[in-house]
Amino acid sequence: MAHHHHAPGHDEHRPEHDGHGHGHGHGHGHDHEHLDWAELAPLLESQAELFTPLYERALAWLAKEVTEPGLIVDAGSGPGVISGLFAETFPGARIVAVDGSEPLLERARARAERLGAGDRFDTLTGDMPGVLAELDYPADLLWASRSIHHLGDQGAALAACVERLAPGGTLAVMEGGLPARFLPRDIGFGRPGLHARIDAVEEERFTRMREELPGSVAQAEDWPALLTAAGLHHTRSRTFLLDLPSPVPDRARAYVVESLTRTRDMLGEHLDPEDRATLDRLVDPDDPASVHHRPDVFVLAAHTVHSGVRPV
Repeated sequence: MAHHHHAPGHDEHRPEHDGHGHGHGHGHGHDHEHLDWAELAPLLESQAELFTPLYERALAWLAKEVTEPGLIVDAGSGPGVISGLFAETFPGARIVAVDGSEPLLERARARAERLGAGDRFDTLTGDMPGVLAELDYPADLLWASRSIHHLGDQGAALAACVERLAPGGTLAVMEGGLPARFLPRDIGFGRPGLHARIDAVEEERFTRMREELPGSVAQAEDWPALLTAAGLHHTRSRTFLLDLPSPVPDRARAYVVESLTRTRDMLGEHLDPEDRATLDRLVDPDDPASVHHRPDVFVLAAHTVHSGVRPV
């Protein structure tokens, strides 16, 4: 279920959030089993493309310590936007995109072909982390973007990832960060602070999602400590920003519209009536104060990457 989607977000599902801070907030999407990935694919792809500057900085940071990897695995690759960036960042590496959704992996393969990397790009379809056992050989870099938090026992999932690393190989997980922001605190109608109240609902939803996962294990989300417990050394963390100030380009505005529309549809019943009414106005294309038309829309998101190295 790595459906991951990397959107940025948590979720692909909401893609942006994914993360806790996935921007999503949490990506709570988490009803994933019922999602139509083929239908969601264009959204996931456009979201990930919007977040490309953030991913490029994260990969450049990893590249300072991961030199000339032979095999890079993108676990929970979704439609392969980050897989493609790995192919560009590491021109000598073979890339394997791993996901539970074959329709998303078809898009990943097509992207690799467009990038001229098709000859060193493979896909593996199946659920994390068990599907990693099907890799032909150990990875020099295994990347998991907001896919680990969809697994009940995150510690066991990390240990399974570590088993698939070559000695000296690096595991990098994108988890945590800060929820995305699209609007000022006071937007001129409704009660100021809407984003913060949505965050609180997202947190509750994420907690419920985690509790309902098969084999769910409650763990403090101290990712460096979890990586250390899984057997890695030299853990480090770095947070990367996506900062698209107003006036935003059309694709960023489209992302905000989609994100807030999904928030209203998925979380609206958990918000008070005034906030629900505010969201209704914000996503109504006929309302001049909606995010379709407002000049003050922006995108500000922060995603954190935690990495560690398997001892030689």
